[in-house]
Amino acid sequence: MNNKNTGMITGIRLRRIICYIVLTIISFLCLFWFYVLFINATRSHSQLTTQGFSAVPGQSLLQNWIHLAEGTIPIVRGMLNSLFVASCSAILCTYFSAMTAYAIHAYDFKYKKFIFTFILMVMMIPTQVNALGFIKLLDKLHMDNSYWGLILPSIAAPITFFYIKQYMESSLPISLVEAARIDGSGEFQTFNFIVMPLLKPALAVQAIFAFVGNWNNYFTPALILHDSNKKTLPILIAQLRGADFLKFDMGQVYVMIAFSIFPVILVYLLLSKHIVGGIALGGVKG
Repeated sequence: MNNKNTGMITGIRLRRIICYIVLTIISFLCLFWFYVLFINATRSHSQLTTQGFSAVPGQSLLQNWIHLAEGTIPIVRGMLNSLFVASCSAILCTYFSAMTAYAIHAYDFKYKKFIFTFILMVMMIPTQVNALGFIKLLDKLHMDNSYWGLILPSIAAPITFFYIKQYMESSLPISLVEAARIDGSGEFQTFNFIVMPLLKPALAVQAIFAFVGNWNNYFTPALILHDSNKKTLPILIAQLRGADFLKFDMGQVYVMIAFSIFPVILVYLLLSKHIVGGIALGGVKG
């Protein structure tokens, strides 16, 4: 019996060691490219083209940034534009997706299952398929070349709705909602002051994902925004990379890319605990 227990403990330890080794390798492969990016951002264009890869940081970070800031591309304005669009989209998307999930979860009405299925079916439609109709609709609504053309459509996010709905299945009992109704609480009051606090982990996770998705979005802003002062960072990065041969500077490209992804990395580092916990709870169905 003791030999059997010892064998089980040894097997568990061996599997744990293998898991740690695999996770270490995967983490290294994921983080290595970020390291290369930040190293290349400190090197000049000539060093990048002639010397190739280097594990040692260069001394041209400040020079690359000055050349980038003094150029024709409004990088600071682009970052503020991306921050505004991503923040507003994340807040509205998370709130209204939670409200939709609450309606499907807490109410019984005709065609409830059909509506739920239809929302999930929308996830299978690529954005590129309805791009032409989307542009025509925005033109009729006078939202072309406007931030509202990016923010308002982002409210309809089926994937955000689905994860919050799954989280409600495991953490929001209907009896709690019914008790609030018996006590005289209105529907909006119940949702805002009772349901929303219970959904904080799921809302935090989906707000982060929505922010990152809109921050990195290139396709839709490239179709809608035309003025240079309104363009977001992904569009400006594409313009910088598409410069002609005489003006192309690889050091500036790396600095701008590092500048654009640094806020996203910071958000993940600060809120990684909420991401892991929220996804784990959201995947459990009661």
